[in-house]
Order: sequence, then structure tokens, then C-alpha cells
Amino acid sequence: MQPDTSARARIERLCLALPEATGEDGQHVGYKVRGRTFAWLTEDHHGDGRLSVTCKAPPGAQQALVAADPERWFVPPYLGPRGWLGLHLDTPEVDWAEVAELVTDSYRLVAPRRLTAEILPRTDDPPAP
Repeated sequence: MQPDTSARARIERLCLALPEATGEDGQHVGYKVRGRTFAWLTEDHHGDGRLSVTCKAPPGAQQALVAADPERWFVPPYLGPRGWLGLHLDTPEVDWAEVAELVTDSYRLVAPRRLTAEILPRTDDPPAP
């Protein structure tokens, strides 16, 4: 299976647009902020033939999303027991707004508050004091 370079490029743009985010290419691409990983782009992980993004998720999100749509969402190996969530990107209809929200929420969970304050607030965020 050929990697979906357009999906790969979109993930890279989404992740690197966040304050101080960096990407580290290796077997898989890890996106970090100040040394803490907030997203992984995996291709053919353990021979699964899939392209996916894995992100840190808030408590309860993993179970709810995987139960609602297990064709798109999955519990990733290794990180799944710590609440991380995977989303397949090689499906016919990728909702890129949803991917952007997933990546941004993950970033918010690991980045320092000063950096999260630099990104646009979510519509459901409480107003700043």
C-alpha cells in the first residue's frame, strides 16, 4: 500500500501550526511540544497496512468514540491503555475538521498553558477570567 502523502502532509501542517510544535521522523512521525509527544502519524504499524494518527485524549473519549465507530477509531497498541486514541486516515471520507480538533485537543493536554493560550479557543472553552 502506498502511503497517502496528502494525508501525511495535512497532518504535518496541522501539527506544526501549533506553537513550538516539532516533528521527529523515524519509523513513525512523532509530533511534540517541549519534548512531550501529542501526536503520532503511523504507517503500516506492525504490518496493519493502515495510515493513522494517534493522539492523547481526555478521559472517556477513547471508549466513547471507539464504541460509536470502530471502523474509524481504535485503541492504539502501547498507548491505548494510557487513554490515547487512534483515527484511521485511509478511509474514503476523512473529516479534516475532526482531525484538527483531535490534534489540537491532544496538544492542549500536553502543552504548557502559556502555549495553549496562543491557539484559538474552542467554542466550548470557558471564557478567560
